[in-house]
Amino acid sequence: MSEATKKSIISIRGVRKTYERGKQEIPVLDNIDLEIPEGAFEALMGPSGSGKTTLLNLIAGIDRPTSGVVEVAGVDIAQLSEGDLASFRAQNIGFIFQFYNLLPVLTAFQNVELPLLLTGLGRADRKKRVETALKVVGLAERMDHYPRQLSGGQEQRVAIARAIVTDPKILVADEPTGDLDRKSAEEVLKLMELLHTQFGKTIVMVTHDPEAARCAQLVRKIDKGKLAGEAEAYR
Repeated sequence: MSEATKKSIISIRGVRKTYERGKQEIPVLDNIDLEIPEGAFEALMGPSGSGKTTLLNLIAGIDRPTSGVVEVAGVDIAQLSEGDLASFRAQNIGFIFQFYNLLPVLTAFQNVELPLLLTGLGRADRKKRVETALKVVGLAERMDHYPRQLSGGQEQRVAIARAIVTDPKILVADEPTGDLDRKSAEEVLKLMELLHTQFGKTIVMVTHDPEAARCAQLVRKIDKGKLAGEAEAYR
């Protein structure tokens, strides 16, 4: 095994993904090979329907490949049972979505606490973790506010706090700035850079925004289900 492979936290080999529409087979990903080192910040870019979100979902364990190997944090997650896969996601993956997915009837504190309710942590430990996560995203003073009392940028930061509260190894972000104005988008991107540089999180981000992509170390282009050309390094 090469040194590069040893250091990979995400290793994708020969992955294909197809969907069936009636009797027709629709190819989405075609023979993808991808190595992402631990601690990297990488962006996936491509036109609508190129397969970038499908690839992100395979990495996150939300979906399974039709064939091939998806190894994350040393585990071939495609071979896990549904129960084991759910446990793996809870322990290793933090999710950041375009539309926040906050529950409107819960406060910021309660929304961030949700993933911890699936763990064996006691109330005091959960409280400490939630307060720490909200402090990291700069919203400690808003923990008792409901989503309707927050701006879009603040809602996304609450969603990021929820993603990091379990201290996952990997953050997957699907268009995290897609629903934000430019100022809010810049704040969220600075926060993601902080999580990468100071907290050592591995981040894989799908984006259509070249400005967002520039925050990543490496940008990979995907088109028609294939990784296209050479990856572009920004820093």
